[in-house]
Amino acid sequence: MRTEPPESSLWNLNFEELEQELVESGLKPCHTKSLWRGLHRHFDTVCTDRSSYLPPLRRWMDAQASRIQPLVQVDQQIISNDQFTYKWLLRLNDGEKIETVLMAYQGRYTVCVSTQVGCAMGCVFCATGQSGFTRHLSPGEIVSQVLHAKHFLKARGETGLRNIVLMGMGEPLHNYESVMKALQMISDTRGLNIGPSRISISTVGVIPGILRMAEEPSPYNLAVSLHGANEQDRAQLVPISKRWSLLELMKACRVYCNKTQRRIFFEWTLIAGKNDSEEQALELATLLVGLNAHVNLIPLNPTLDYLGNPSVAATVEAFQKIVADKGFPCTVRQRRGIDVAAGCGQLRAN
Repeated sequence: MRTEPPESSLWNLNFEELEQELVESGLKPCHTKSLWRGLHRHFDTVCTDRSSYLPPLRRWMDAQASRIQPLVQVDQQIISNDQFTYKWLLRLNDGEKIETVLMAYQGRYTVCVSTQVGCAMGCVFCATGQSGFTRHLSPGEIVSQVLHAKHFLKARGETGLRNIVLMGMGEPLHNYESVMKALQMISDTRGLNIGPSRISISTVGVIPGILRMAEEPSPYNLAVSLHGANEQDRAQLVPISKRWSLLELMKACRVYCNKTQRRIFFEWTLIAGKNDSEEQALELATLLVGLNAHVNLIPLNPTLDYLGNPSVAATVEAFQKIVADKGFPCTVRQRRGIDVAAGCGQLRAN
């Protein structure tokens, strides 16, 4: 099993590291900005046209050609029937594959990014979790998914990529260092310039990562996949809760809220007969008392290896009303790309 990035690449370097590489190679620091802009703002993912770079930098780039090669290649693109969702099967340089999803909304786009090949968390209703864990993605492989989405929109004459959600394949906080480095690169104002407040990190409850996020200076949004409001219910759906209990998770969430003064988005996949009763809605509301919380309800999306069914509309509405009446904003996730297995919990790199 591979657990390290597949190879050294310039795409894995942040601005300061790229500048250091250039300086150590005898180039002036001023070259860094033009190269960074070419890579991360103009989306020159292959750097074949080097006429805009000064001769010393062009010569250096020629010598580093193998390190500038793109880290992802599109194996397949699938478009949903309503034309609002694009799913890409991306092949990495070591042959592994991931999926990335671009979703269209009124006047904006959101890209759903993967952070691992597979996932070690094993949530029973999630296709990625059912497939097991292969390896972490490098910072450059994470950034490259956003660059691909931006390049795709640019080719269509559109500039509306507004939000990034780390809700694709993998557990972001299990790959903490690479994720945070990638997000720092994505939010760098000299490049992609997508602000931290427009970036959401979803975790199934990796407590050490949540506590580390509480100390991060950048205000990324935190989303916690809950799915159960007591230890027994949650353990049936989220095996990792046997390592980090619900009690410990909620303590970590309170630490996060107190230190950051930011809201946590709690995600709840509604499964008929499993976690969608009125009693469970009340239990959820009780669990969240004292927290700055917003609840996102997600009716179960179908996967091959889980036989559960999504809650019916009336049950979803009743659950939502109970949580909202207890004082917590509660919304039902707008469904996108279910017909092409691009919905929450459906990504598997098939």
